[in-house]
Amino acid sequence: MTTIESNPAVPVPRNPDDLRPGPRRRPLRRHVPTALWIVAIVALTAIVLYPLLWMFSASLKPNSEFGSNQGFLPENPTFDNFVKVMQGIAGIPTWKFFLNSLLLGIGAVIGTVISSSMAAYAFSRINFRGSKILFAAMIGTLLLPFHVLIIPQYVIFRNLGLIDTFWPLLAGKFLATEAFFVFLMVQFIRNLPRELDEAARIDGCGHARIFFSITLPLIKPALITSSIFAFIWSWNDFLGPLLYLNSPDKYPLPLALRIFNDQTSTSDYGATIAISVLALLPVMLFFIIFQRFLVDGVATQGLKG
Repeated sequence: MTTIESNPAVPVPRNPDDLRPGPRRRPLRRHVPTALWIVAIVALTAIVLYPLLWMFSASLKPNSEFGSNQGFLPENPTFDNFVKVMQGIAGIPTWKFFLNSLLLGIGAVIGTVISSSMAAYAFSRINFRGSKILFAAMIGTLLLPFHVLIIPQYVIFRNLGLIDTFWPLLAGKFLATEAFFVFLMVQFIRNLPRELDEAARIDGCGHARIFFSITLPLIKPALITSSIFAFIWSWNDFLGPLLYLNSPDKYPLPLALRIFNDQTSTSDYGATIAISVLALLPVMLFFIIFQRFLVDGVATQGLKG
């Protein structure tokens, strides 16, 4: 019989993956810039968040520690400041101030979105005599400080008998007086292709149908961005309510903070900081929920349709 012997000299095929070169180690000096950037970002974040963290910590301090304890953390943390705030101010329940601020904020959002979007559509899609001059004049109002208009506006609302009401704070929102929001929406509408409007006109649509069915859905990022800014500005407004509101039961939260400092001869720092924290929470939640829409609105502002 003939036997076939295996040849031990024949090489065994290797796995192709074993022939690939291993990952090269990056030199240590290349990691140094990345580490420095991370440290700088963390330090900058800590600086930005420090006032916010201090406010939350100070809200747990009793009044006796505000003059003696200069540290960051309270020595004897307590929730008495929040209990005192929730009991009300000058016989007015705290929820009343929250309700007033909420009414002003929602009214500002509704008025700004409706009036500014209509004005923006008129400036960007309707050709009428003097449109460029009116648009330039509207942009010019951005250069006027608010303090220049205080006295004329107050005289007008006083003659109309609207002092100590919410109308002076909301009327301008429904009349497209916020030039910033009108300009923002004009930029969005101008970037939309005009072929959409022409196709709608061929189907028999007028300006109203085009505005509600085509333009508004396409400028949703601009509407949400304007809503966020309008709500936050109205929620934090102090000078406007101070001028036009006289009854404490109509005060929003920014004016409620003043009551804690004026109701006694000495300021109640603990209660003031506690209600400041409560007033800040809705704005933080509102911003966190709609943060993605705000970023999308700013990011897509300069894009072509």
